[in-house]
Order: sequence, then structure tokens, then C-alpha cells
Amino acid sequence: MLELAGVTRDYGSGVVALRDVSLTVERGELVGIVGPSGSGKSTLLHVAGVLDRPTAGRVTVAGHDTARLSDRQLSALRAQHIGFVFQQFHLAPRVPALDNVADGLLYSGVRRAERRERAAQALHRVDLGHRLGHAPHEMSGGERQRVAIARAIVSEPEILYADEPTGNLDSVAGDLVMGILSQLRDAGTTVVIITHDREIAAMLPRQITLRDGRIVPAQVPA
Repeated sequence: MLELAGVTRDYGSGVVALRDVSLTVERGELVGIVGPSGSGKSTLLHVAGVLDRPTAGRVTVAGHDTARLSDRQLSALRAQHIGFVFQQFHLAPRVPALDNVADGLLYSGVRRAERRERAAQALHRVDLGHRLGHAPHEMSGGERQRVAIARAIVSEPEILYADEPTGNLDSVAGDLVMGILSQLRDAGTTVVIITHDREIAAMLPRQITLRDGRIVPAQVPA
């Protein structure tokens, strides 16, 4: 589903955020990208999510070599194959959850009635079928994050990137969100979680650790 081969991201002036990073994520995996602030996690998210191009190396997503794609084709790749969940939710204020989620299909060519129907289905998947008409300010932080997840999955992406998805939540809401992400993986979605939280990382079946823009080799038990 995702392959990075020798990826470097150099911003110039001595700022190298990623250094010769190579990794593979198989279809249906649940993987954590783990590391402290400044380790290169956000840059890796942007490169792997085709929001940014690497300075060197190859990025392949869902079988597509992104170096061969135009900016317009990259936008189509994101729309058709990739979903994003961010720590800050990024929901439109005072807009009902149903329409916040439906807006995730705004540029897909789907008619409004179908967008809203699919949005309702996505909200039911995250156990918010009873909150369709509620705006973000009427919801808890955990509910807002679940709306954000519903918006990310309404287009049925093959791979979902979750950037610090529990960062603004209490432990109960965080556990609920992690449970939903695990359920999505069980249903066939590839899920990549970017986090600095070691407790969250420990819940995941596979961890990839970044430090100073490089992957830290996994330690083999003695």
C-alpha cells in the first residue's frame, strides 16, 4: 500500500527533515510512526500522504509511483485513495456533523443527496448516528474527533493517516478513538498513526521509530 525508498526531504539552509528513509506498509496493516517532536514525523506524513514531494527517493502509494504524477494527478490520488485525520479536527464551526462529513465528498462529483447519505453511513460507523444534526460546538472533543474520522473515511480510502489523533482527548475518549481506528483496520483499511505518545504506540501491532529524520532500527530481543 505504501513504499518509501531512499526518501530524503531537504528544505535547504541545512534543514534536512528526512534522511534516506525506506519503509513498506502492507495493505490492511495498522502501523505507528513514532518519535519525539522534531524527529521528522510531520514531514513523513506530508510526503507519504503526497502533500509534499521528496527531494530524493521514491514514494509509491496504492501502486502509483508519485514521481510520475502531475500535481493534478496527485490531487486525484489523495481524493480517491487517502484519508487524513488531524489532531485539531479542522471541522467547520456551527455546521452540522452530517454536512461536515458530506463536505469530504464535495469535489468527488457525487450529488448532494448521495453525499449526505454516505455521510450518515460514515457517522453511524463511528457511533454518531444520534448526532447528525449537532454542530462541533455542541459536541465533546472525542465526538469531534469521531466526526473528523467519519469525514476522512466517507470516500472509503484505502489508506488512512491519523496525525496525533488522541492528542487533544482525555484517556477515555482517546481509547474510544483508537478502538475505532482498529475497527477500520479490521474492515480492510490500512491505518498509519503518527504519534509521539509511547503508550499509544505500544497498543499498535507494529511501530516505526523516527529520530533526527532517520528510521531507528528495531531492536531484536536477546
